Amino acid sequence: MREHTKALAPPRALWVPFMLGRPFGVPNDAAFQHKVLLAALQLLERESGPVLEDFPQDAPHQKLTPAPENLVCPVSFPKMKSEGTLAEMLDDEVAQLQAWHEVATKLRGRTTLGVTGLSPLQLADYLKAWLNHRAPQPFRNDISPGVALKQACDELNAFYLEAKSVQPGEHSAASVQNWFWLETALGKAIVEIRNIAANSTEPSVKAVAGMSLIPRTIETALKRTT
Repeated sequence: MREHTKALAPPRALWVPFMLGRPFGVPNDAAFQHKVLLAALQLLERESGPVLEDFPQDAPHQKLTPAPENLVCPVSFPKMKSEGTLAEMLDDEVAQLQAWHEVATKLRGRTTLGVTGLSPLQLADYLKAWLNHRAPQPFRNDISPGVALKQACDELNAFYLEAKSVQPGEHSAASVQNWFWLETALGKAIVEIRNIAANSTEPSVKAVAGMSLIPRTIETALKRTT
């Protein structure tokens, strides 16, 4: 994040306008990744620092995993709920997406889930406790309440994105991110939980709420829709 880098003032830093977690742009584009790496290494030629420069290009448009040609999922997917409490809509979404996630896992032969040790439905229950202003205990003894909240949000986010990537239609990283934050109950739940956590007296929870639950670009988009 630019603000953090500016405050830390490392000798050389290249800021890139890509999605958080993708410092080289998009996967499988070696030429563009090489260009980013070269721009970073060229900062070493500067005589003094600190240096903070902006990479001048956005990442190429990326299409996510194409719809599988030989994979059949004979399940009917009714539309997600548009009415009810946020907790009820979250339960419905997770239940609806489980079959899609099974398709995604079968197609790729792997999943990124597993860090928390909880199932998607258990993660939903954990976040629903936050929505009810009942901060739950961490699901592991070796992590703080703030880390537990961050891991739960991140893992359920990954579950959604993996499931969405194999649904019919053209999907880019940006369109899926906007879908998640602007159209899903989970996106709305995390925004509400962030507001609840920001008032927590637990330092680790307050720190996570202020810095890492919602991407900065999404904060801007959310403000435009309210």
